[in-house]
Amino acid sequence: MERPDKINYYLDIAETVSRRSTCLRKHYGAIIVKNDVIVATGYNGAPRGRKNCSDVNYCMRDALGIPRGERYEMCRAVHAEANAIIAADRDKMLGSTLYMSCIDPKTDSLVGGVCSCMMCKRMVINAGIKEVIVRETETEYTVYDVADWIENDDSMSGKFGY
Repeated sequence: MERPDKINYYLDIAETVSRRSTCLRKHYGAIIVKNDVIVATGYNGAPRGRKNCSDVNYCMRDALGIPRGERYEMCRAVHAEANAIIAADRDKMLGSTLYMSCIDPKTDSLVGGVCSCMMCKRMVINAGIKEVIVRETETEYTVYDVADWIENDDSMSGKFGY
C-alpha cells in the first residue's frame, strides 16, 4: 500500500469537504491546517438558514451568463475559504496553510487551474494564513505564498476573473 504524501492527504480531505457544496457550478472544499492539526473546514454554499442553489435549482450567475471570477455579489454562496475562515480562531490561523480542491458537479471530476477570488484572497491575507495549496490533479497541486498576494496586489490590475 502506498501512502499519499502529507499535502495530498490534506487535499484529499479538502476534496471530500467539497462534496458538501450546494453550488450548481463548482464544488469547492477548503481546510485550514496548522502544525498538522485541522483547524477548520469549509465548502461553498448559501448562508445558514437560506435555501441553497441546489434546493431551488437556480443559479443567478448562470441565468445572467456571468463568467467565473466575476460579479460575486450576485452569488448566493459563501465561498469555501470564507466559510473555513469564519469557523476558525484567528490565533489558530496565523501561519497556517489552507488546502483547497474543486469538483465539477456536472462531471464529478477535479477542476484544475482555480485559485481564490479577490475577496477570498483579502480574507486569507487578514486571517494570517501563510500559504494556499490548490489541487490541480489527483497528485499535482499549486502552492501560493500569501505574501505574494500582498506584494502583487491584483485588486489594482483592473482585470476580472482569475
